[in-house]
Amino acid sequence: VEEVIEQADYLYGSGETEKLYRLLVQHKNSDDAELLWRLARASRDLAQLSTTSAEKKRQLTYESLECAKKALEKNESNFAAHKWYAICLSDVGDFEGIKTKIGNAIVIKEHFQLNPKDATTIHLIGIWCYSFAEMPWYQRKIAATLFATPPTSTFQEALRYFHMAEEADPNFYSKNLLFLGKTYLKLNNKKMALLWLSKAKDYPAHTEEDKQV
Repeated sequence: VEEVIEQADYLYGSGETEKLYRLLVQHKNSDDAELLWRLARASRDLAQLSTTSAEKKRQLTYESLECAKKALEKNESNFAAHKWYAICLSDVGDFEGIKTKIGNAIVIKEHFQLNPKDATTIHLIGIWCYSFAEMPWYQRKIAATLFATPPTSTFQEALRYFHMAEEADPNFYSKNLLFLGKTYLKLNNKKMALLWLSKAKDYPAHTEEDKQV
């Protein structure tokens, strides 16, 4: 198992998304949480590729959630399993209705709060805040009828989390730079928006997500 994990981490670091998935999918029936959360991440990364069809993307997104769920079942104290379960649950929400998306968001925040010092985790709480801050009025109305206390947030709160993520691990993720720019735009601060959007544009592209930014 250790050898496979070592190989998987090397492929992940090299950006070999398809090779990594092919290596790990052979171990989908494993009982090892470390292997399973890596498979969840690899499935998600493959789903993000521009060459992946819409149907395949959906299939991989649900598969990634199953792997992360299994990783959690095998080892509930594994933080990476919690983190990727939350990320994959968020992705699945994009294929489901508003009720599921909001319900999932509440669960997601609970999983993220298990490791408040992890930059990716802080970034994802920022995304959570951003998505609720820009929720259209009709979705807010639906949320109010579905939940006694529907989640709410502001762009200021989202901005705070994006900055905290940057402080925890400077320049760690192109999307964090992008969302700092987008949030400043929402707050009508064009000067700061331009600064962060320029940083996002100049970020070296290692992954498909970086290229899309």
